[in-house]
Amino acid sequence: MKEVVVLSGKGGTGKTSIVASFAALAQSKVLADCDVDAADLYLLLQPQTKQEHEFWSGQTAYIDNEKCNECGLCQEVCRFGAIQNYAVDPISCEGCGFCSQICPVDAITMHENMSGHWFVSETRYGPLVHARLGIAQENSGRLVALVRQNAKHIAEKENLSYIIVDGPPGIGCAVISSLSGANLALLITEPTLSGMHDLGRVLELCRHFGIPALACINKYDINEENSRQIESYCANQKVEVVSLIPFDNVVTEALVNGLPVVEFSDGRVKQEIYNLWRKVSERLTT
Repeated sequence: MKEVVVLSGKGGTGKTSIVASFAALAQSKVLADCDVDAADLYLLLQPQTKQEHEFWSGQTAYIDNEKCNECGLCQEVCRFGAIQNYAVDPISCEGCGFCSQICPVDAITMHENMSGHWFVSETRYGPLVHARLGIAQENSGRLVALVRQNAKHIAEKENLSYIIVDGPPGIGCAVISSLSGANLALLITEPTLSGMHDLGRVLELCRHFGIPALACINKYDINEENSRQIESYCANQKVEVVSLIPFDNVVTEALVNGLPVVEFSDGRVKQEIYNLWRKVSERLTT
């Protein structure tokens, strides 16, 4: 069993579209959508939910009005302005617990948050583990780890060859949680200044954790000069650019029709993604 995590230093590079196409091309795999802030892989894979579980994370302060003597100390010390008129605003509360520690009459307790749900679903391409955060809930490395752990459990139980992970953008906690322990990272970038900058950041993260990486330039022909700079940068960093995917409106048309682009239309984009998966799978097996 090998695990590949598809990452991008920024959002909007086409990462989820490529993962959906991998789902259609790869055999013997389980899929994991770890971009829980904006989990949209299910839109293309149209899963049937088999299991739904609650995800509890973080805490919110609660004031017992019967015990509270309205001394106002909690309002004075709350750095987040979450306590007004001896009541807690759950949106503003950061769950630090300081107010509960300094309350002289023990009127404040910390209650765990129900932050979202995670799911085990079945698609026409195979099993999918994904999650959905609640309103105003922050992304959590714990939730990402939970999604990956259950994907691994399914792969072991069903003797599947690959775990294909749609990772979150950026370089924060959720990205670290999706990346650590993987066999390979596929970095999707685009020939824009922000894409070039953030590729370097996520590549540094891969190196920090010792994860080998491959690069793919999506929509490379919208700025071929920038694409050449990315190729030069990757060559200096000893990272192979394994695919140059051209811009094509057929990708948008496939999204509108709720299909991976490799199933929607033939053409150069389909061939490039097919070759990309072939090179990724070859690297995973060597």
